[in-house]
Parts: sequence; C-alpha cells; structure tokens
Amino acid sequence: MAAARVRNGGRPTLEEVAARAGVGRGTASRVINGSPRVSEATREAVQAAVAELGYVPNRAARALAGNRTDAIALVVPEPETRFFAEPYFSAIVRGVGAALADTEMQLLLTLAGNDRERRRLAQYLTAHRVDGVLLVAVHADDPLPELLEQLGMPCVISGARHANEPLASVDSDNFDGARAAVEHLITRGRRSVATITGRLEVYGAQRRLDGYRAALAAAGLPPDERLIAPADFTEEGGARAMRELLARRPHLDAVFAASDVMAAGARQVLREADRRIPDDVALIGFDDSVVARHMHPALTSVRQPIEEMGRRMAQLLLEEIAGRTGERPTVVLPTELVVRDSS
Repeated sequence: MAAARVRNGGRPTLEEVAARAGVGRGTASRVINGSPRVSEATREAVQAAVAELGYVPNRAARALAGNRTDAIALVVPEPETRFFAEPYFSAIVRGVGAALADTEMQLLLTLAGNDRERRRLAQYLTAHRVDGVLLVAVHADDPLPELLEQLGMPCVISGARHANEPLASVDSDNFDGARAAVEHLITRGRRSVATITGRLEVYGAQRRLDGYRAALAAAGLPPDERLIAPADFTEEGGARAMRELLARRPHLDAVFAASDVMAAGARQVLREADRRIPDDVALIGFDDSVVARHMHPALTSVRQPIEEMGRRMAQLLLEEIAGRTGERPTVVLPTELVVRDSS
C-alpha cells in the first residue's frame, strides 16, 4: 500500500482502488458515485479499499464527467424583508443544511422577490449552473416550476401548488392542523371564531382555510364570511386583518391566525382595543415558531415540523439528481397542536 502511494506521487488512483477491491474501474466508480446498481458485497469491498488506500475522489473530474456542478439552489420567491422576518424560512434552511452536511453538495440560497431577480434566476438556471432546485413558498401562478420542467432540472417544492401537483413536494398537513386548532377553540366554548388567512394563491393557505371551515361545519356552527379576513403572512397584514374583523364582528371571541407572525400582529390590535387574551378573545397561530413561545401570553400554535420538511426536501432532490427515483412523491408530514396560555 505504501509503495502504491509513492509510485503515484502520494495520491492513490481509482485504478488502485479497483485493483485492491478486485473489481473493474467502472464498478469502483459506480460505488464511489453512489450508484445503486452494485451488489452490497461489491460496495463493501470498494469502500474498504477506499479506506485502506486513503483514496479521495477528484470532485472536479467527477463533476465534469457527469455534467454535474455539485451544487443545488434553494430558491425563495420572496423579498429579502420577508425572508429574514419569518422564522419559517430559517428553519427550512437549517433542515436542508443538515441533509447536505455529509454530502459534497454546495447550497446556493437565492431570493427572487421581484421581476428583475426572477429574470436573472431564470438565466442562471437555464445555464444549468446547479444540479437541482429546492423551491420554497411557491405561488400557484409562479412560472418558475414550469421553466424547471422544460429544462429537465430536478426540483422539489415545499408545499403543493394545487391538489394535482406534478412535482415532488413536501408539506405539513395544513388542513388537519387548522381543523385541530379550531376544534380546540370550539371545545373551550368559543362560538364566534374568526380566521386570518394567508395569501390564498398559496395552496397551503387555502388548505388551512378549508380546515377552519370543516371544523365549524362539524360543530354545527353556521359559516360567516365576515369572520374571514385575508392577509399575507406578515405581522402588518395580521394587524390589518384583525382591525377589519373587529370592525365587522366586534363581539368575536376567538381568532385562528394562519401563522404565528400574523397572530403577533393580531395580538397588538386586540390589546389596543382593550380585548384581553384569552379572557375576551382566544388566539391561536400556526408554525409553533420562536414567536409563539416569546409572546405574552404564550401563543397556542400548530406545530409543523419545518426543519424535517427541509431535510426531506433535500433528500428527495438528491435522490432525483442521482436517478434513484422514477416518481415524484408527495410527502405530507403530521402537525401537532401545542396548547399554551392564549387559548
């Protein structure tokens, strides 16, 4: 082994790995590149040879040979202000980073919150400078997923855009999470339950509204459109929606906000109106972010496993890039209602 290292300038070659493992060069290459088309015994033999010889793959050569960049893009089609204001996005990034930690993939974070940024991103992707894309917070009318399909670019999105989503996607159970939240309010004796929705062009926001309506129907409470106020997942939007609700229905006794950030905006307006939480108005959010735990009173919230969503997205994308999956799965992770003082 030592002689082999000296003969090759101190760096073992792929041929020496193959010879040590008793396989061909092509088979050794497939094992090192993670191909599933080898037996377990062969994989173990090649991996043992790699360890014994101290072989380090030439990453640049691997990328060139496979037309690969060893990079993936995490694309958030939102402005920078929203990205840094919402804990959801940082949790997704942590999950993706954890999944990539033991790989050679580089993660490129790209914000595309306006038309100019989107055009630049489209040019970048058309040049195939990344091996795949993770799309977060995609709107139903966003043209980017179609562009990626046209380019044949592997892609996974966080949350389906509609019920028949053709791309691989990972999301939490928005419908069941919202339904559980509203059921909790009803079991606590609340009868005039309002909701502050996210932007309804986002399918997840639609599903949370569907869950709200389903819980009211199951309890025999009549629907009242004046108890529904649309917003945009921001604190300012939550505050505006809360003012609208109080103007329409001043005697409402509960609010389900489709995000913790919007619930924070609603809480401020309720305080300004001298409405006590939860005595006068119970309040529930969605995400179970750090915002929920630091509010006073502490916010009851629907916990969605955001970091796990990021991990699963990255894992699915790596499988698609490696050609290990011929299908595009839809993964829906369960939610959990975390009850605190606000309800």
